Amino acid sequence: MKKDRLLAKWLNNDLSEDELAEFKASPDFEKYQKIKNYTEHLEVDDLDENTMLSNILKQKKAAPKVIPIYKNWMFRVAAIFVLVLGITFALKTFVPETQTAGFGEKTAFSLPDNSEVVLNSGSEINYKKWNWDNNRRLELKGEAYFRVSKGRRFEVQTNLGKVSVLGTQFNVKARKNRFDVVCYEGRVKVNYGNTQILLTHGQSVSFENGKQVQLKTAALKPEWTENQICFYKENIRSLLDEVERQYKIKIELHTEDTTSLFTGKLPAKDLNVALQIISTTYHLEAKKVSENKIIFDEK
Repeated sequence: MKKDRLLAKWLNNDLSEDELAEFKASPDFEKYQKIKNYTEHLEVDDLDENTMLSNILKQKKAAPKVIPIYKNWMFRVAAIFVLVLGITFALKTFVPETQTAGFGEKTAFSLPDNSEVVLNSGSEINYKKWNWDNNRRLELKGEAYFRVSKGRRFEVQTNLGKVSVLGTQFNVKARKNRFDVVCYEGRVKVNYGNTQILLTHGQSVSFENGKQVQLKTAALKPEWTENQICFYKENIRSLLDEVERQYKIKIELHTEDTTSLFTGKLPAKDLNVALQIISTTYHLEAKKVSENKIIFDEK
């Protein structure tokens, strides 16, 4: 750095006597002196802008550039690659996303705004990622538990009704002709036909065949997330449908009593205990005819 500084000062004739003596003693001084002597005799003509422009205009147009065939082929490959990337991006962005939970499974995932969803067995959710923050809407088939991040209105649409919230925790279940909504935190607005209800923390509502029942709950989240199947006044066929989903089995029911309603819990991880509770409640006998098939007969 010192050498460069001395060179710059020497070119500008700014060196002191001591600095000049030091610089002349350097091994490169002779080379620098020759360069300086040569450049001092160079002369540069004044720039004539009009003449330069005239000369440029008089020049012939350059011959078209010929692109070899192999380069043309490479351009096509690159164009196709870019097109594929664009299509892939469009599909991921604009085509609806689908999340499912098969029989005997539960699926947890996050939405684009970090809202959390847990799907119960035999359930499905469809939504669009594009513009999600401004249009937080999804379609649910089955049952799901939601922990919604605060933001714009969040809507869950089912074939039986709609639930609207801002930021809260709630459970929605739409099975056949029964629609259940439970609010665990915040507030949710439930639309069922021409009926609209506002639920707050610890409240729930059930609709079935036009009948409405409102209840309270002390639970902090759905029992099914902790492997307990909870029922409130549900008939045996609905109860067995849920057992089929949770255990991924088929159940045949041979009884005339299908109207008695069940309120209680069944384990989702112990089939033998679940079958025993059902048999005792409805005076039935459970027969396991294969690994995945159960038959209930009247005693």
